[in-house]
Amino acid sequence: MARNSYKTSVDWLTIVIYLLLVTFGWMNIYAANYSPDNTVFFDISREHFKQLIWIGLSLVIIGVIFLIDSQFFVEFAYVFYGLTLFLLVTVLLFGKEINGAKSWFEMGPVRFQPAELTKVATALALARLMSRFGFDISKPANIIKIAAIILTPVLMILLQNDTGSALVYFVFILVLYREGITGYILFFGFIAAFVAVLTLIIPNIYIFGLTTATILIALFFKGVRKYQIKGILWGVVTGTALFFGAKFLKIKLLPDYAVLAGIAALTIYLTIISFKKRLRMIPLYLLILWAAITLAFSADYFFNKVLNDYQRTRINVLVGLEEDPLGAGYNVNQSKIAIGSGGLTGKGFLQGTQTKFDFVPEQSTDFIFCTVGEEWGFAGSMFVIIGFVTLILRLIYLAERQHSDFSRIYGYGVASIFFFHFAVNIGMTIGLAPVIGIPLPFFSYGGSSLWGFTLLLFIFLKLDTNRNELIR
Repeated sequence: MARNSYKTSVDWLTIVIYLLLVTFGWMNIYAANYSPDNTVFFDISREHFKQLIWIGLSLVIIGVIFLIDSQFFVEFAYVFYGLTLFLLVTVLLFGKEINGAKSWFEMGPVRFQPAELTKVATALALARLMSRFGFDISKPANIIKIAAIILTPVLMILLQNDTGSALVYFVFILVLYREGITGYILFFGFIAAFVAVLTLIIPNIYIFGLTTATILIALFFKGVRKYQIKGILWGVVTGTALFFGAKFLKIKLLPDYAVLAGIAALTIYLTIISFKKRLRMIPLYLLILWAAITLAFSADYFFNKVLNDYQRTRINVLVGLEEDPLGAGYNVNQSKIAIGSGGLTGKGFLQGTQTKFDFVPEQSTDFIFCTVGEEWGFAGSMFVIIGFVTLILRLIYLAERQHSDFSRIYGYGVASIFFFHFAVNIGMTIGLAPVIGIPLPFFSYGGSSLWGFTLLLFIFLKLDTNRNELIR
């Protein structure tokens, strides 16, 4: 493509946002590691100088991306995906364990996390699959293929004990929703998440009882016919009152297996009734009931058998089941103190006491946002939030103007990944999300993270330069 055409085809607004975020991010990494006793700038052992090198190499990566033909990313999407899966297997065998996760290659002073590249490769592979001519997302065979592409890296990353990075991949559900998958998937996903959290707070027996009461009262109010919504609402209200009332009054309930036996008998009875009277909604209610029961047991098993002790403690602290201000809750408490102490305009660049005296662990990586809040205050925090929101909305706008299905799907994948990292990282620094250890794009220290997000963004910007072409 000629140089003059790039002036009009490249989305310079997104590039400006990228440069602003990267620059402000580097300033906060410098502040997080600043020491009045060591003001040497050109020190390869210091994080701020290493990050400056990673930024310089990122600019080289951007130049290479714009030199490559857009069709290359389509043709080699599966190859790139396969290579990153190979790296995930290799790091599991030969990687270095850091903070309990065996997900890093270490070569002298340099570390590399392949999971950051796998996000890019998964977005490309998903776009390649779903942009095929005649692809129908509603076909079961295609759903299985989509699930295989998304869940394969998830399983490998879970084996590395890196739960935070694995959770990122579930945000691709937003891409599937944009491409036509039924909205019920999102609805039931929300319900599943709610039940999973509920399992941590109350025993399974209350969930079983609440769901059963909801169904029975819905049926009593002729919920399978005219008053379906009214019946369900009454069921939720009454069921909640009955079973939380029983918990408050400490009424001794039957053990789980006895309740399950009763629900099984009720299921058989209602199934017979539904066939005799042709009540087609009863099987649906029963399916929801047993799905809730299965999910409750699965969430309980995952929480107690799969997660590590420190991860369980962090979640318990978040939902209020435990108080551990000097242990699992220490990072978040110190982070909130740092952010709150910044006030409206902050203490000033390099003036943050919480960061300067290392009160906040991981302050240049996962908790970099607390440095922003302390030194730049509410104004600086809003600048960062507005910057990311603008970037995400811009990516959605760019995705919608693509003539190519591949470019549009990949664009939504990019926007979804940025949204997840931005929302969860800032959420965990202010105590609204569990501490799962994922970086804030362009702010958290690390070459793997910076290169991964740069690749993710600028591959899409390269595709956007050919937005009027049908790339397949």
